Amino acid sequence: MATIENEVVTDLFPFMRAYKDGTVERITDTPFVEPSPENNQGVCSKDITISPAVSARIYLPNQALSSNNFKNKLPVLVYYHGGAFCYESAFGALYHNYINTIVSKSQNLIVVSVEYRLSPENPLPAAYEDSWAALNWVTSHGNQQTQPENKDQWIVQYANFEKLYLGGDSSGGNIAYNMAIRAGLEKLKGDVNILGGFLSHPYFWGSKAIRSEVTENREKTWLSRIWRAVYPNAPGGEDNPWVNPSAEGAPAISGLGFKRMLVVVAEKDETRDRGVEFVEFVKNSEWDGVVELVEYEGEGHCFNLDNPESDNSKDFINRLVSFIR
Repeated sequence: MATIENEVVTDLFPFMRAYKDGTVERITDTPFVEPSPENNQGVCSKDITISPAVSARIYLPNQALSSNNFKNKLPVLVYYHGGAFCYESAFGALYHNYINTIVSKSQNLIVVSVEYRLSPENPLPAAYEDSWAALNWVTSHGNQQTQPENKDQWIVQYANFEKLYLGGDSSGGNIAYNMAIRAGLEKLKGDVNILGGFLSHPYFWGSKAIRSEVTENREKTWLSRIWRAVYPNAPGGEDNPWVNPSAEGAPAISGLGFKRMLVVVAEKDETRDRGVEFVEFVKNSEWDGVVELVEYEGEGHCFNLDNPESDNSKDFINRLVSFIR
């Protein structure tokens, strides 16, 4: 029998449920895995604490550490994991394996995978603030005068801050975009600029239905329910600029803080139409950068995470590595 204490107040099944007693059940989280001093993919990783609220896992090719003469500076990717702002982790098996694959394929990249606070315990905009803090912590290494007390030696020694990228999938793609918008409005620590960013199946939304969203039960769809659950008091609701880049009052995209962007969508993904509309919006704006849209036929949301060995997933990784190179 249900009681007041175990009454569900937020139901995003099959991913997350929150109960009236404050308990949060994350149903599909992948298990925590330890970082790897070295693995068979040629990648080493370690965990760092940025602040009491924010941490990250850093990945580096083994060859960088194993060579006494390795003096090359590597492009830097700051990555934001997906999970609807309310589940998954930079330290979970899903994203640990994914980032390992990216670094292994590239062998010329250092990645900082950010662990930000999740809703509903920490409703938005907490994840955005954490993500901005993490990005500034990374870029502060780009100038000896701004390096933090808890600086990381891998970043100091190997990071090429002339080749800084942001990336993320789903809600993480949303975060990456919003970090770039903010970087266009506020100077990053270390006086560092972002070169480019990739948004994989990015989560955007809005009150006005577009294309396949025109349904009688639109407000009951997964995409609509997410935003109300993770940011219940969002100013502007579904037209908050964090989730609707073209909303009235949103920062001008002409100020976007990088000049190259790769957007990936999938034919059978519910976020597909929003991603395509977003690219059209970017192309019709006054932004003077270059945006590329890649669509995978027959695939669903974040297929590259769910089925990493498929031909399309391998092509996805190749495109990402090529974009960063």
